[in-house]
Amino acid sequence: MHRMYRPAALFPAFSAAFLLAAAAVPAADWSEQDLATAATLRDRAVAGTNAFDHVSGLVTEVGPRFAGSAGDAAAVRWALNRLGTLGFSNVRSQDVLVPRWVRGTAEVSIVAPYPQPLVAVAIGGSVGTPEEGIEAQVVTVGSLEALSALPANQVSGKIVFIDQRMERTRDASGYGAVVPNRSQGASVAANLGATALVIRSVGTSPDRVAHTGGLSYRTDAPRIPAFAISNPDADLLARQVKSGKPVRLRLRSTARELPPAWSANVIGEIPGSQSPNEVVLLGAHLDSWDVGPGAVDDGAGVAIVMEAARLIAKLDRKPARTIRVVLFANEEFGLSGGREYARLMSEEIPRHVIAFEADLGQGPVWRLQSRVGVEQLPAVAQMLQVLEPLKIEGGDNTASGGADLRPLREAGVPVLDLSLDATNYFDIHHTTNDTLAKIDPKILDQSVAAYAVAAWLASTKQGDFGRASQQTSAGSH
Repeated sequence: MHRMYRPAALFPAFSAAFLLAAAAVPAADWSEQDLATAATLRDRAVAGTNAFDHVSGLVTEVGPRFAGSAGDAAAVRWALNRLGTLGFSNVRSQDVLVPRWVRGTAEVSIVAPYPQPLVAVAIGGSVGTPEEGIEAQVVTVGSLEALSALPANQVSGKIVFIDQRMERTRDASGYGAVVPNRSQGASVAANLGATALVIRSVGTSPDRVAHTGGLSYRTDAPRIPAFAISNPDADLLARQVKSGKPVRLRLRSTARELPPAWSANVIGEIPGSQSPNEVVLLGAHLDSWDVGPGAVDDGAGVAIVMEAARLIAKLDRKPARTIRVVLFANEEFGLSGGREYARLMSEEIPRHVIAFEADLGQGPVWRLQSRVGVEQLPAVAQMLQVLEPLKIEGGDNTASGGADLRPLREAGVPVLDLSLDATNYFDIHHTTNDTLAKIDPKILDQSVAAYAVAAWLASTKQGDFGRASQQTSAGSH
């Protein structure tokens, strides 16, 4: 996952006005039969789904699937086969050109005052070091802002260490607060003359596991190597810095860029019975980082959207609109698949009624947020009533839709955020510990239930959800 999170403005889940509005318009949005079917879907999913089998298949048969790698190509083949086997229609791929980067090896060690090796990874997209490595004194800052405020003579020729701990939060806002250290830190440090960057991992794990992720080099700054070290190793380094003695690090990395390669978005559909040209899009990203099998990020999301659509396909009744599952290429290292989908489908964008994605772990879903036309907020409130038994609360009307859906949202497509609980997500996100053992089938089933309900109701709603302006009101539902 490669996104910037921001704290969501929290509003009362149910205001009297919205509840009265929702109660006043049920016939205008859904028939009683459609609502009853949604409740049936919800209860069936909670009782048990095949979602865990999908994650297990992806992790067992493919494993790591970084953009442009052999694993990435295997994942595309796996997804095409799995969607076809599950009975999806119009199963196809969209070619996507993706950047290519190879991690190689990374070594970080303290050489003075108290020599010790540190657990580290190269940050995605980083250049490597010279073959002999880099050795220099450390300058420590507590944030990117603090680094920006330093005069160049305090940084030049040194290795910058950004020591800012991520806060554990349910809504992932703690990630948004520190991820600029990883994505922007190297260029800020380079412009001040630093030789390299080391950051405390953008993650919450207490274990000696380093967290990778992507960076963006600015064109106006030299490209310097960038590393992340585990939280315990960052603590160790910080203690040595606090000793008052000069601290020196030695760094070595063989990371390098390769020419771009081809990957693909994978698409499958449950055709609509009444308005097949209108689309309800469920998205997740098929790729993962190279350090682990990506069971939670985003194997869980792939399983959630596939299984939600499959459960709808098994109903005696059919959705009115087409439900389209899109497994996006290369979310992690550049959002290539989301942008290419929007480009290739530009003429279809007005027929996308609503879109939502699963890319924040396995769940459970705990909140529903929207970005719809303000006049459609009562419909979202009514959707929320069907989700209530899953212990899902209401949010506001400023949903982002997710990283891969940003181009669609910016084109006016309404979006939902079925907020997956991120409390423990960043313990394993972008690390070697993102394995199948971290998946809880019952939690996954709750998430499938929420996505299936939302997809079914979106597909059967009378009328659309309006268009999503970037200035959509933050009204609650």
